[in-house]
Amino acid sequence: MTAIERSRTVAVVGAGTMGQGIAQVALLAGHRVLIHDVDAAAAGAGVAAVRDRVERMAAKGRLGRAEADEAIGRIDAAGALTELADAALVVEAVVEDTGVKRRLFESLEGVVPADCLLATNTSSLSVTELAAGLRHPGRFLGLHFFNPAPLLPLVEVVSGFATDPAAADRAYATVLGWGKSPVRCVDSPGFIVNRIARPFYAEAFAVYEERGADPATIDAVLRESGGFRMGPFELTDLIGQDVNEAVTRSVWDSFFRSPKFTPSLAQRRLVQSGRLGRKTGHGWFPYGDDAPRPEPHTAAPEEAPGKVTVVGDLGPAAALADLIEDAGIAVTAVEHGGPYIQLPGEGQLVLADGKTSVEFTDVVYFDLALDYREAGRIALSAGEDTSERTLAEAIGLFQRLGKKVSVIGDVPGMIVARTVAMLIDLTADAVARGVASAEDIDTAMRLGVNYPLGPTEWHGRLGRDWAYDLLHHLDERCPGGRYAPSLALFKLGYAGDDVDDADGAFEGGEDTE
Repeated sequence: MTAIERSRTVAVVGAGTMGQGIAQVALLAGHRVLIHDVDAAAAGAGVAAVRDRVERMAAKGRLGRAEADEAIGRIDAAGALTELADAALVVEAVVEDTGVKRRLFESLEGVVPADCLLATNTSSLSVTELAAGLRHPGRFLGLHFFNPAPLLPLVEVVSGFATDPAAADRAYATVLGWGKSPVRCVDSPGFIVNRIARPFYAEAFAVYEERGADPATIDAVLRESGGFRMGPFELTDLIGQDVNEAVTRSVWDSFFRSPKFTPSLAQRRLVQSGRLGRKTGHGWFPYGDDAPRPEPHTAAPEEAPGKVTVVGDLGPAAALADLIEDAGIAVTAVEHGGPYIQLPGEGQLVLADGKTSVEFTDVVYFDLALDYREAGRIALSAGEDTSERTLAEAIGLFQRLGKKVSVIGDVPGMIVARTVAMLIDLTADAVARGVASAEDIDTAMRLGVNYPLGPTEWHGRLGRDWAYDLLHHLDERCPGGRYAPSLALFKLGYAGDDVDDADGAFEGGEDTE
């Protein structure tokens, strides 16, 4: 793969925050950069903003003085599209409107040289549709940067139906040379990140709508047990409820309203009420100097049991046996049966599996954790037939391990478990359909949205049939298609240890770390 030479010009059309960020990345990589905007004053302001950021970098010692001066001299505003005639790459970052973008690229075709790549930074529109009116659609592709572009490393390199593989290779090599972490994908709704990430929001909202837990508790469980940097309620308040919901609806509509991507009614009501998050002072949570910050539900202290019996292989929760013993609680292991932890009062403690406590006589479910040793909080759920003693023993057990405990409603799959299972399922389906490789999806989810593990890494840790089994149980209890495991996940669950998927990922449940 041959990257665009540093001596060639890179042009950015659109002088907003994203356009400025992309221009800065290309500039500091050594290119001459031109910024064009329909508003000439905006283009000038964009150039000034980039130059100012370069100056600040030099002042802080992050850039040499000579290098900064050279960079400042290589960026200019272009008053007309004709001034982009020598560009080797034009990246568009204008309003998300298909008609506006198509007219722009049709005009650019008459200006730029034959070897110039044309790229859109769209996050939601079809790359294939944007290229439909071009005479040479083979050189057109998506370069989806994440905001702020100078700081975030991920770039989705999106090939439309007519994109020439050589053009995608050249674009990939170019952004790689700029110090970014590019991933490849085909033109599919949401590309990688906005497609695979939907369950992170949707499942949290569903637990809330099912009255399983309040937003603060759900966020805390996903952060402190699941290892996610932010919870979905606080994150969508930061993004903007209108923005996040628009992406969800776009993906849902593009997939012909598949139940896998059904939007949240609760989020719709927030948007309708104008509670859009931090920018309006209220979203899921209130904001402002005097606004109270809701706290997650945390169970009161309970006495820990003196002994437990670990029945069978706890699978993803196997580390608990050693943790319990290290905490001074006697552990008896029974090889066959289970898997569950038998409590002294004869109740059972079971890892979330997509079923509900109410189906059993005396069961408390506990949620999945990224790392049970490091987790600061564990969620438990109990049914109407769960005895007070069993719940108290379960709470006391995890408290003895140094965990805060949140008791939630009896929702199948709980919080972390159902979220991770859905992420794995959407990833398996996307890989099977050739949207992207499993490795690129993992990279995209770690770098684009700061997930602690990529879905394929989760799958490797949890076992090849864990996600399938949990979703199968969920689908039985919540029919309608949302939780129906994909055919790809079904095949992975039944594949032998030596059978790989098409691109070598999801290998028979082996640990991929």
